[in-house]
Amino acid sequence: MNNMNWLAIAPEILLLLMACIVALVDLWVVDEKRTPTYWLTQLSLGAVAVLHLLAFNRGETVYAMQRMVVADPMGHLLGFFATIAVMITLVYARPYAASRDLLKGELFSLSMLSLLGIGVMVSANNFLVVYLGLELMSLSLYALTALRRDHPPATEAAMKYFVLGALASGFLLYGLSMMYGATGSLEVGEVFKAIGTGQINKAVLVFGIVFVVSGLAFKLGAVPFHMWVPDVYQGAPTAVTLLIAGAPKLAAFAITIRLLVDGMLGLAVDWQQMLIVLAVGSLLIGNLAAIAQTNLKRMLAYSTIAQMGFMLLGLCVGVVNGNTLSAANAYSSAMFYVVTYVLTTLGIFGVIMLLSREGFEAEQIDDFKGLAKRSPWYAGVMAICMFSLAGIPPTVGFYAKLSVLQALVSTNITGFIWLAVIAVLLSLIGAFYYLRLVKVMFFDEPTDTHQIVAGGDVRGLLSANGAAILLFGLLPGGLMAMCAQAIVKALGT
Repeated sequence: MNNMNWLAIAPEILLLLMACIVALVDLWVVDEKRTPTYWLTQLSLGAVAVLHLLAFNRGETVYAMQRMVVADPMGHLLGFFATIAVMITLVYARPYAASRDLLKGELFSLSMLSLLGIGVMVSANNFLVVYLGLELMSLSLYALTALRRDHPPATEAAMKYFVLGALASGFLLYGLSMMYGATGSLEVGEVFKAIGTGQINKAVLVFGIVFVVSGLAFKLGAVPFHMWVPDVYQGAPTAVTLLIAGAPKLAAFAITIRLLVDGMLGLAVDWQQMLIVLAVGSLLIGNLAAIAQTNLKRMLAYSTIAQMGFMLLGLCVGVVNGNTLSAANAYSSAMFYVVTYVLTTLGIFGVIMLLSREGFEAEQIDDFKGLAKRSPWYAGVMAICMFSLAGIPPTVGFYAKLSVLQALVSTNITGFIWLAVIAVLLSLIGAFYYLRLVKVMFFDEPTDTHQIVAGGDVRGLLSANGAAILLFGLLPGGLMAMCAQAIVKALGT
């Protein structure tokens, strides 16, 4: 027990404790708006976010739980962003859930448990801990997807998500078991050392890598493991869709770094080739399929597939010609990309939930016709989010795409430069369906004349969300420096 170091996992301990307390407290709450449960959840998450931020500012890397957990700046920064994402999601989700009989204690406690799974994943230093966190997050999200029991599309989405998620978890677990069989260790650092000796059966390692990458690709929603994304995004209640589309992407990025970079960097030549195929396939299928969609949530699902493909490009150039000189630049650009993607996604789904009302889901593109005439402010926020996903300046999405492209081009290798060209061309296709929504909002006549009603917290947060997308686009240096610092510290240990 000498190497447990409980303080290193203080945010996770607090989150687990408060998730249990929230579930118990809600049993005695009679308020239909669940005000005590809601504020207790938000205060708990705020405390967790503060703990992550303080630990990040200390800049220390601490191993705990018999070296099964690593509390480093990258884990704390991703944990901080994930916690903030869940807090914002719950603010947007509260009025939406209240009108659909979804505002129950389970919504809050399961959201906290899914965040706990994310916290375990971003700080994992052991294959079993990675899997433990993954299953905790996934099972919570499966239950949340099916929370609206009287809604057949939600039940169907939960079933698809559960079955395909179990399959992907099996892929990942089988791959990790092969890595353990080949290297003799479950600890990420020991696996890295064992691979570095060069005395291990390469065929077994590569076979294991294939299954590991397949499992990671499913969690990221990359082609050809993307089948669940459109169905789950469309079928799940919009509040739950945002819980799936936001913070879990940060966790998927984290375990990709932990497993492939921290543990299997010696096999980078093999897994980078796989990621290139996944990235190009995701960009191609995601952007082309999104054009044909009339359902906005389904279009955003294919958009997510394309966006994750673009992020994977940053992970493809960490090792070039056997050296890791470009690793920090490549991985920090990918991290910056996924953080800014989550920020933009929060704004988009916030507007969708704002326009939805009791008995009506604002999820068709036609539902946004003439939004600028009904509410110029919210139409402006939605347009900023769309411009960001399309990569149009001065939004943060432009700088995020630019940083990934710069990582590709700076290698001075013809193949990677062509990858950058392909990414730009496919992003131009993607700009069409993003700008189509802007056209519908600003140039079409409104078909829905209902008054848009929103609480002050939702209005203020949506406005801040849109402003943050512009602010980080104009002044990206601070956030980029935080990502670079986190990645450098992670690579250094």
